[in-house]
Amino acid sequence: MPLESNNFLYPADRSTSYIIIEISMFDGRTKETKKAFIKTLFENINNLCGIDSNDVEITIFETPKENWGIRGENADELQLNYKVNV
Repeated sequence: MPLESNNFLYPADRSTSYIIIEISMFDGRTKETKKAFIKTLFENINNLCGIDSNDVEITIFETPKENWGIRGENADELQLNYKVNV
């Protein structure tokens, strides 16, 4: 959700490129998978967007599948075509 620059406060040691990324996902991924994902995001944001990693904050919020509704069903009852426990 973009904000007008005068409505977005950021720490003094960050630039005007400062960004906060919040990711909501099912629980079940390993610590190593999440760390690799975050590292890849930092690298891609730097390489593809030119934003220094010091200007990026990433938070993952994990939720049990029974707390999700997706495709008209509770996610814990849904047959997914991808692995979550990686």
